[in-house]
Amino acid sequence: MRLATADPVADLDRVAEVGGRLLVSGGLEWPRQLDDLGDAAPWALWVRGTVDLRLSALRAVAVVGARAATACGVDVASTLASELAGAGWTVVSGGAFGIDKAAHTGALAAGGITMAALACGVDESYPPGNDALFARIAGDGLLVSEVPPGAAPHRGRFPVRNRVIAALTRGTVVVEAAVRSGALSTAHEAERLGRPVMDVPGPVTSIVSQGVHRTLRRGAILVTSGAEIAEVVGAIGADLAPELPGPVSARVALDPLTARVLDAVPVRRAATLDSVARTAGVTPAETAAALGLLEVAGFVRVGPDGWRLVPAGGAPR
Repeated sequence: MRLATADPVADLDRVAEVGGRLLVSGGLEWPRQLDDLGDAAPWALWVRGTVDLRLSALRAVAVVGARAATACGVDVASTLASELAGAGWTVVSGGAFGIDKAAHTGALAAGGITMAALACGVDESYPPGNDALFARIAGDGLLVSEVPPGAAPHRGRFPVRNRVIAALTRGTVVVEAAVRSGALSTAHEAERLGRPVMDVPGPVTSIVSQGVHRTLRRGAILVTSGAEIAEVVGAIGADLAPELPGPVSARVALDPLTARVLDAVPVRRAATLDSVARTAGVTPAETAAALGLLEVAGFVRVGPDGWRLVPAGGAPR
């Protein structure tokens, strides 16, 4: 919009009609982290929604990615956003189809707060197919834009918008992105601001994961869950992701003597009870008792030629 044709009063009236407001730098609702953009920081933001922008941005994470997302990518983005929202994090994205939409809907499904930073006015719906989503966000979260009400999205406004997404949040998560992707623009802005860039890896043959894998090679942090994201951007020591338990071997439950006897049973041939006893260094009576327990547990079996191990596929792990 050219200054010669701007009508501030009409813009304020128009945004008020949709329940919006204008925030200016330094105001009570202004997120201080936007000032990290320096000379590129916005002077004002048009917002539409029911929550406080500054408070909502205190614990905010950007989840961005490809518009032409895969079904797997959409599911992952929705799940991550839902987990983050459930843990009290605000999910910020760009309101586009694909990963952005999945992130917004995942946060809303969890009853959390989500923000959509737009390249058009907060009273516009772009893309038009997301108009119902924008209405939901305006009801439970925030629509944010630098451009006044009624402004249409121009190609040059998207990368400019991306710097706001990066600056509003503590870190940026990229779920799917090709080598040339707007989502990577947001990641680059986050990196420039010193904010963590986190990536969800995908199949090595997937075009929409090539950009993700490139940023991983350049030092981005690999994440696979909301808890892992929170550990990266949260308070030190307060948002630690739980360690994933590995498979527990049934051998762990064996007492030391029984485990010793099991280790003495040969791998490729059968052995007599006395042979197993000598190898284990225990008495034949102790060996017989231990082998009986191991047979019941499915570790060994006895045949005409002696005792032998049950093949790995048939034995408890």
